[in-house]
Amino acid sequence: MTAPDAPRPRTATPSRRTALLAGAGAAAALGLGAPRARAATGRATAGGRGRVLRVRPDGTGDLPTVQAAVDATPDHPDRPWTIVLAPGTYRETVGVPESKTGLTLLGSTGDPRDTVIVHDNASGTPRPDGSGTYGTSGSATVTAAADGFTARRLTFANDFLRADHPEITAQQAVALRVLGDRSLFDRCRFLGHQDTLLTDTRHRTLTARQYFHRCYTEGDVDFVFGRATAVHAGGEFRMLDRPVDFTPYGFVFAPSTAAGTPHGFLAVRCRFTSEAPDGAYKLARPWVPSSDPTAWPRLVVRDSVMDAGTDTAQPYANMREQYPWQGFLFREYANRGPGARIPVPENRPLLTAAEAAAHTPEAYLGDWDARAALRRAR
Repeated sequence: MTAPDAPRPRTATPSRRTALLAGAGAAAALGLGAPRARAATGRATAGGRGRVLRVRPDGTGDLPTVQAAVDATPDHPDRPWTIVLAPGTYRETVGVPESKTGLTLLGSTGDPRDTVIVHDNASGTPRPDGSGTYGTSGSATVTAAADGFTARRLTFANDFLRADHPEITAQQAVALRVLGDRSLFDRCRFLGHQDTLLTDTRHRTLTARQYFHRCYTEGDVDFVFGRATAVHAGGEFRMLDRPVDFTPYGFVFAPSTAAGTPHGFLAVRCRFTSEAPDGAYKLARPWVPSSDPTAWPRLVVRDSVMDAGTDTAQPYANMREQYPWQGFLFREYANRGPGARIPVPENRPLLTAAEAAAHTPEAYLGDWDARAALRRAR
């Protein structure tokens, strides 16, 4: 995914990185992320999730790193496994392969700001073995390819900063890439700049249903993107400020739904908030990858609240002129707030009430009852 223009030189933002690494206290002071998920006395448990491994960065747990714990769980287990992460910052990349079905990563305190998995690879970062650069997908801090993957009350972050690496022009930097079907995220945070959250599938012929419950996602350019069937319920999308002299500053969504997939992105009862000037952001643009020219991007945003950061006159734009956004499904329904005004109706298509009935979490997720899975995970 490419930026709309190259930003002018910027100064580093150590306050954001410092807050991320310092954990909940500093993050709260700077207003980073969602409120505490539960009272400080509450503790997340692994009840009902099968066998458990505990990870502590000081080495007093079963294992000291997230990847070591993932590797220690069996392939295709007969009962699910849970990895409980003690509070701290885990600076590593993590891969959950397709064989680790039903795995859960759980933050132990109940506050996602307390437990952070973070790294700083970008698309243009050279691989240590000299085999080239990581590419967008390879830049992910965490890659979860297994079906039935669950993450609860964790922060996934990519703290690559453009100003720190002026030599890197491919600046996409993914915090999480998730590819599996029936993937569940409960009260997690996804922090980055460009291409923060990649909701993907293992192949364009496969459907991957993913449910994000009360999660917080921040970024600037195309920071929620991919071809999965992804439902965001009750979450927040935070549009970051950028020291640039052009608009748009960026885009929230860039769906690339495969032609054979019946549903794309759905955001329902979410909040869209902004640190940027009024109207600095577009809501979305369609992504038709060169690897899949038949993609038919789909996005519905409904029953949500939008602050003034969204460009109300032209909330959608083209990524490539040969694929105009009007040729795809970009629709809204019953949104409110200053960013949901409709000064130019043809630029902001709405669903009818009858059409909206087909764009619900249940319709998108089919025979997977994500809410029941969420209750079982608690």
